[in-house]
Amino acid sequence: MNEKDMRLFSEFPPVSTEAWEAQITTDLKGKDYDKTLVWRTNEGINVRPYYRDENLHGLGFVESLPGQFPFVRGNSKAGNNWLVRQDIDVTSFAGANLKALDILSKGVNAVGFVFKNCSEISVDDLKQLLRGICLEKTEVNFVMTCKNKPLVTSLLAFLKDQKANPDEVKASINFDPIGVFTLKGKFCSGETDAFVRTREVLEMATEYPGIRLIGVNGKNFCNAGASIVQELGFSLAVGAEYLTRLTDQGLNAGIVAPRIRFNFGIGGNYFMELAKIRAARMLWANIVRAYKPECSCSPDCKCEDCCDDGVCLCACKMNIHSETSIWNKTIYDPYVNLLRTETEAMSATLGGTDSLTILPFDVIYEQPTEIAERIARNQQAILKEEAHFDKIADPAAGSYYIETLTASIAEQAWKLFLEIQEKGGFIAAFREGYVQTQISGMAEKRKKAIATRRDNQLGVNQFPNYSEQISEDLKSQLFEAFDQADKDAEVETIKLFRGAQQFEALRYATDCFAREKRRPKAFMLTIGNLVFSKARAQFACNFFAVAGYEVVDNNGFGSVKEGVDAALEAKADIVVICSSDEEYGGFAPEAFELLNGKTIFVVAGAPACQEELKAAGIENFISVKTNLLESLTGFNNKLGIK
Repeated sequence: MNEKDMRLFSEFPPVSTEAWEAQITTDLKGKDYDKTLVWRTNEGINVRPYYRDENLHGLGFVESLPGQFPFVRGNSKAGNNWLVRQDIDVTSFAGANLKALDILSKGVNAVGFVFKNCSEISVDDLKQLLRGICLEKTEVNFVMTCKNKPLVTSLLAFLKDQKANPDEVKASINFDPIGVFTLKGKFCSGETDAFVRTREVLEMATEYPGIRLIGVNGKNFCNAGASIVQELGFSLAVGAEYLTRLTDQGLNAGIVAPRIRFNFGIGGNYFMELAKIRAARMLWANIVRAYKPECSCSPDCKCEDCCDDGVCLCACKMNIHSETSIWNKTIYDPYVNLLRTETEAMSATLGGTDSLTILPFDVIYEQPTEIAERIARNQQAILKEEAHFDKIADPAAGSYYIETLTASIAEQAWKLFLEIQEKGGFIAAFREGYVQTQISGMAEKRKKAIATRRDNQLGVNQFPNYSEQISEDLKSQLFEAFDQADKDAEVETIKLFRGAQQFEALRYATDCFAREKRRPKAFMLTIGNLVFSKARAQFACNFFAVAGYEVVDNNGFGSVKEGVDAALEAKADIVVICSSDEEYGGFAPEAFELLNGKTIFVVAGAPACQEELKAAGIENFISVKTNLLESLTGFNNKLGIK
């Protein structure tokens, strides 16, 4: 800091934390500090309203530099570059090749080939698939759940045939028998054989250090509704399981660890997702170090401080691929997914991910369109070419909040990791049902938050597009969890699920009902106090539009009878009286009596006279405390919508 800046700061006397707290307490005027200003996350972390330099005291990692162990600040000290990846579903090798060549000319430098079937891939298949792709310049990734060992054999033969430079080839094969076990409930060919094959795969490819062969698919935990801490803790446990099983077979951790890639899902909790990636690198570095990896770097390695007391610190670097999550994506109002994926991409890149896939906004309900894929690519281009996120190593460094959040997430994830180790490792904990119980419990908690609108999903449970309708058959996307379990699964599996599915199924049922009969109509009987009647009508319109009902708002009626007559003339299925608490005692019973059961009658609000109104026969009340999902399901049932 120069002398001029010092003079400027000297004009502002320092303010102590005690002084800040005293002022906040005064401004709260008796309100509870913790309930008003402290946010408790799903991970059990208390997020305070502000942070100061003193919050960093004792956090040793803040003194480390980018590229230095424990790599919390990134694996590289030269910028924050990442690979832009797009995945391609392979239905034909020639077709996938044409698409790959096309997108490589449009800003992509990492391609993922996704195979949905279990056919073996030959060298000739790879020649078709990879024709014209420079493997020294483009990272090529293969995603399949079986036949991975034959794929490795074919890939190595192909690389030799192409005379590719072993030191420059960058690729990955998402070989993850533990991940298959969590989704299918069993190992494809037995647990022991799975790890024997994993070892054999690693031994086959020693000549190509740039091929990452093992995938730890933490994104599956994310997309099953796990919390950030759960995704991280369970992913670390899976990674440690691979290290343990393979070092027990005689491989050194210095060979195993650099071949592992962590595939994380990135959700909508902006700062926490950013901190998750930083915490992940730090924890993984310390886990790998405990296995004492020997140096696997090339003889001419020029890494600074590569080895420390015989431990290869380079092997402790975590390689991270990030993918925007499906948990918070929606079929209704799908363009909002663009906002979600952009903030998720920002979290991933600012956190220092090594590569990133932004899923197209329409991927959950259709084969992505060309424009959707183009937008997804351009989202990353904006972050690089316009926001310059790739230019600064560890952009989050020095933020009191993010540094503290990184430490908090690391602490909670480490506790969960140790619990898994005490149970005998990830596989033992999964066989016990511990992992599934933890994730399903968190998923239910998160679904309830959506049902009660403590967690808002724009366009679904809050501010829906009133005019939107779905005519296509989307029952499988709306009603079913993405259950991939085998029919002869040995254990319960985790279930991939989207948080919006319950509301979307509700609204889709209304759309189907409307096509067969007519769309239900909710009529706002606004009367009395103008401020309250309009506010409650706006709330009620939003409330019923979530279920896909036609809503009819009104400027206000001079009498209850006038409003009831207008509602009956409009052939309303639901009449919602909107007024002030003080006026409900007179207006609501009168309207209820005049309607005489011809429509469903609802009071907007939770007035003090609610018990008296119930005694008069009024049953339906809606307010901000109402469980929106349960309430709308009840109205659908009353209207005969299934």
